[in-house]
Amino acid sequence: MLEARDLACVRGERGAVFAGLSFRVPAGGALLVTGPNGAGKSSLLRVLAGLLPAAAGAVLWQGADIAADRAAHARRLRYVGHHDALKPGLTVRENLGFYARLWGGEAGPALEAVGLAPLADLPVRVLSAGQRRRLALARLALGLPGDGGAALWLLDEPSSGLDAASVARLAGLFERHRARGGLVVAATHLPLPLPQAAELRL
Repeated sequence: MLEARDLACVRGERGAVFAGLSFRVPAGGALLVTGPNGAGKSSLLRVLAGLLPAAAGAVLWQGADIAADRAAHARRLRYVGHHDALKPGLTVRENLGFYARLWGGEAGPALEAVGLAPLADLPVRVLSAGQRRRLALARLALGLPGDGGAALWLLDEPSSGLDAASVARLAGLFERHRARGGLVVAATHLPLPLPQAAELRL
């Protein structure tokens, strides 16, 4: 279970982005984080990932503060930010293979899961924006909880640039992940295929 207790985030001269946030996401659960631009959705994901320190409050995993062992927390999550973080000069397979070597899993089946297997040997620089987004999301398909995959997915606008078929593939990834007890926290402006997800509006 992921839990936030009275979280606050401060960003430079802007001051408090949010404060007093508390919520729980159980095994198999999902949380949609919504709100206008600048409300702090991306900042919240970074706090939950341990990439940005909370100004107040705590993030807990199974009741333990993630700050006590940041390396262990990093191993249990996958964070796909607003930027795709891809190397344009490498092929589709090479980009995903880098993450497969870090985390385990195989690039081939993960590319199949997002419909990119036919493009595996193309350089990323020739892909469309939607194809690049699908490649970033293919990292999620490198494993499921219990098979070496991460239990917690933190996603910033995961469906941005995706067509209907790609959103349907994403729905399949979500379903398999949650069926194995995985958690999803997604910041979004768009509807996402996450049935029975709780919503947190900033």
